[in-house]
Amino acid sequence: MNITFRQMRLFLALADTGSVSAAARALHVTQPTASMQLREVTESIGLPLYEVIGRKVFLTEAGRELAQTARAIAGEWERFGQQVSAMKGLTRGRLSVAVVSTAKYFVPRLLGGFCEQHPSIDIALEVLNRDGVVQRLRENRDDLYVMSQPPADIDLQDQVFLDNPLHLIAPASHPLAQRQRVALPSLAGERFILRERGSGTRLATERHFAAAGFAPALTLELGSNEALKEAVAGHLGVGIVSRHALKAEEIGRDLVLLPVSGFPIRSQWHLVHPRAKQLSPIAQVFREHLLGSAAQWAVGLEKTQAGRKR
Repeated sequence: MNITFRQMRLFLALADTGSVSAAARALHVTQPTASMQLREVTESIGLPLYEVIGRKVFLTEAGRELAQTARAIAGEWERFGQQVSAMKGLTRGRLSVAVVSTAKYFVPRLLGGFCEQHPSIDIALEVLNRDGVVQRLRENRDDLYVMSQPPADIDLQDQVFLDNPLHLIAPASHPLAQRQRVALPSLAGERFILRERGSGTRLATERHFAAAGFAPALTLELGSNEALKEAVAGHLGVGIVSRHALKAEEIGRDLVLLPVSGFPIRSQWHLVHPRAKQLSPIAQVFREHLLGSAAQWAVGLEKTQAGRKR
């Protein structure tokens, strides 16, 4: 087999985009050139690598194996380049981080401090639902991953770096808002507005309800924290949301934290990567930056919470 490094990158772009034209654009070549190069890769391997159905590319088993190998080689080459850059003072390179959607409320701010210290580093931040992040984790697509519920079936290097309490929220005018303490069973008749199945918040909520022997009579599923908060503010029911998704100005004006026994639900943010993965110098530096910055973030969040209570 005689495949050039550029052809390998082109095939990897094809696997990632699912389109010959998109792969061509990603590598700044014409589509005829990309098609010719991909044919040469297929001829060199000696097996069909992909098929086109309805203008969409689907990889064969051999194609999936090649994509996995190409991704590993590209990652090693990038890591080597970053090691060279580190010897020169970590002046260039690329960092890729995938986070679940709720983490978008704080990870970009923590990234900001890193970018100020390393302005020449290219950053790729993927914000997806938990299933999307787990899929990227399985495919080893990024340097680091942030989520609240890491998958148990992947051997991970896992670092807890920040609390993620889940609060039960209600409209500001809710009749139970002024109570000192509310028992969870008293909310059995309420409609519970929950995140989608498979999300970290939903998994933690379901475990909490199961442990308490509680089953809400009515539920509504929504795919984002913003939609959930709007639904609660619109008196569609009560909801469960991460503290990080709540803005100071929303509490008291549109929403209230109900003092329900057993809440907030304890949850934590995890910074993970496959255990066998060797982090690049940039990823190592960012990992230390995130762990250090998270402690300061937590202090600021606690001050905000104390201000709300007053």
